[in-house]
Order: sequence, then structure tokens, then C-alpha cells
Amino acid sequence: MKDLTPRREDLNPIEIASRDEIASVQLDRLKWSLSHAYENVPHYKAAFDAAGVHPDDLTALEDLAKFPFTVKQDLRDNYPFGMFAVPREQVARIHASSGTTGQPTVVGYTAKDLEVWGEVVARSLRASGLTPGDLLHNAYGYGLFTGGLGIHLGADALGLTTVPISGGMTQRQVRLIEDFKPKGITVTPSYALSILDEYAAQGLDPRESSLEVGIFGAEPWTNAMREEIEQAFDMHAVDIYGLSEVMGPGVANECVETKDGLHIWEDHFYPEIIDPATGEVLPDGEKGELVFTSLSKEAFPIIRYRTRDLTRLLPGTARSMRRMEKVTGRSDDMIILRGVNVFPTQIEEQLMAVKGLAPHFQIELTRPDRMDQMRILTEAAEGHASDDARAQAAADLAHRVKATVGISIKVDVADPGGVERSQGKAVRILDKRPKD
Repeated sequence: MKDLTPRREDLNPIEIASRDEIASVQLDRLKWSLSHAYENVPHYKAAFDAAGVHPDDLTALEDLAKFPFTVKQDLRDNYPFGMFAVPREQVARIHASSGTTGQPTVVGYTAKDLEVWGEVVARSLRASGLTPGDLLHNAYGYGLFTGGLGIHLGADALGLTTVPISGGMTQRQVRLIEDFKPKGITVTPSYALSILDEYAAQGLDPRESSLEVGIFGAEPWTNAMREEIEQAFDMHAVDIYGLSEVMGPGVANECVETKDGLHIWEDHFYPEIIDPATGEVLPDGEKGELVFTSLSKEAFPIIRYRTRDLTRLLPGTARSMRRMEKVTGRSDDMIILRGVNVFPTQIEEQLMAVKGLAPHFQIELTRPDRMDQMRILTEAAEGHASDDARAQAAADLAHRVKATVGISIKVDVADPGGVERSQGKAVRILDKRPKD
């Protein structure tokens, strides 16, 4: 793989500023953001008043812990525009969640918000090793989902040439990669595996493609999957993080020269780690739930938003800004199986270590009697589809999960191609347990 380390002179000075300089910017912006939310969003005025706090009570960054959390239900309760802090006419763009699990959550952006979004995504793309004039294959979904259009904003701000292909139509994805020869690709990691399968189906060698870096996000993925993708494509694979409630993609990104966690762009997003059960703020280095407060958003300020993502904060390395460790799971999609906490990434990590299994899987939860059961639906790798090979792989995976996670599972190994492919975010959990 090529050395894609950005030149230091191309970085925004704030990325490599001293911690004191960063903290000064954060404090000034945090005071503004709290006041802006309190004065213009009825929900925040009511929440602050109920908690007995006022924006003037913040005199140091640590004082933020006095303020109440925001959760997704707050956004749903104020559907569609109740969380906006500017008149609807000043909102330049609206994005929303799918609403498949409840009332959609709606977010808005002023023209200035879009500029800031483009700036932080451009930083992320540059940190990934892309430079002005490079060609980017953007396979994130376009539409109400923030992924595709958010990446596009940053690509424009950095001066890239963007192919806005979105997700799906995998055969065409491969054809355009081969014909247009992009340097970078932005895509979910699970869909990258589908593209890899299509390369094999077309008899093409992905290592011979033009791709030098893949920027992956929108779902948790392991370092084992990183290694799989890097080896398969002979390219760097870096992690990007974001969520629509905070901004979209570009809240944090790994630096290609270190790949040691995602640097949070702390001049626009203030991070905290809390105990998911108590809400207590935890010190840097301890694992817990990630909470974000926006520092510069006009249309949709967000105060202490509980992301439900589990990670920890670490000191800066390639940049001065703190890093967040790779997200290992979510506090609200954690599976509790017979008293044991299980995350899909734990299953993925063990599956990737089993020879003879392809990196595609789903977790099926059932309750045939009084006891919950987990079944892993996976598939054989090419050349390992004999009955004996599949039986051995199933036994190996079951043993690994039992030894590392502490639960007994069933494993079904289908023929190559037997697991439904992702066209965007992977559907990892099929919960078929009774809802009573």
C-alpha cells in the first residue's frame, strides 16, 4: 500500500493546535451553543429549567455535566421541526431517519451549517489520504440518509472529483471502479464485502484496481474486517464516524498514517463518555457511552446527545484532537442472551478467525421454549463448501464463541452466496423471539 500521509502544511491549524488552544475555542463555542439552544428551542428551555440550570452556569468545560441529556425520543416527540433553533425559512436542507423503528428523527442545516459540515468532512477525507483532484467513488446512499450527500459536501470542499453512484447495483459499482479508476471509495464495510464478492464473480482481481483507500462507516466493524478488506484490495481502510443527530459523517475520522482510533473534530463537537446506567461522566480512557454536544450548529443545536455508541476517549496522536476508539457496539442493540451481554462485533471477530468461512453473517434470535437461543447464519468461503469443511467451520466458530463470549450457539454454514447481501447498512440481527 502506498504512503498517503497528508502534508502537515495542508492541515487546518486547529487540527494540530495545543490542547489549551482547543479548550479555549470549545469553551467559547459551548457557551454560545447552550445559549442558542436555550433561547430558541422550547424543549431545551424546559429541560434546562427543570434541571435547575442556565447557560450562564457554564464557566468551565466540566460544567457541561450539570446539563440534562438529549435522547432520540426527545427528537421524535418534537417531530418534525420542534428542535429547530432558527425559522424554517432559514433552513437550507433537511435530513431524516427512515422511521422504521418509530417516528422519524428530523434534522436541519442552515447554509453556514452546510459549510461547516463540508469543512469537517473535507478534513476527514484529507486525513484518509485524499488530496484535491483525486477521484472518489461515493457508494453511500443519497437521499434523506446523511451519508451520501454529507460525503459529497466534503468532497466538493476538498476539491475532489466525485462519482455519486450511491448504493446498490453492485455489478455497475465494479464496472465504474474499473473504468473510472478512483483513488478512494466511501462505503459501508458490509457493502464493501459485497463489492468484493462481485469482483470474484467477474473474475477480476481487486488488488489490481486503482483504489488506494477505503473510508468506511455507518456501522460497527472490527480490525479483523479491516485486515480482510486491506488485503483483498491492497488499499488502506480507515474508519469515519458520524450520525445525523450530531451532523452526519465527518464528526470523527481515522488518520491514514496511524489508524489508531478516530480523531474527533473537537472544535465543532464536544465529546463525553458516560456510564450508560448512571449517566456519570467517566474519565478519558474508560469505556462507556459516547455523548456529543454541538459547538457551532445553528439550525439544530444538540446538547449532550446520548449516541448509544460504546467507545472510550484517548489522547491525540497524529492530530492534537482526542481520539475515540473504534465503536464496539451500541448500548441499545446489545443482545442479552441468558444473562450474557453480546455484541455483533464480538461474533464477527470470531468468525473472521475461522478458516473456511466468508465474512458474511446474520444473528438469529429465537425462543423455542423458555430459553433464548442464538443461531449464526453464515456461509462457506469459496473452495471450502464440502459437507466436512462446513461442519468443521461451524464447530470451530461455535467453540470460539463459547470460549471468548461465554455462550453456546448454533451455527449454520450455507453455500457460498447463501447469506443475504447488504445494499448499504448490514442487517445483523434477526430477532424472532416472541414480543410478549
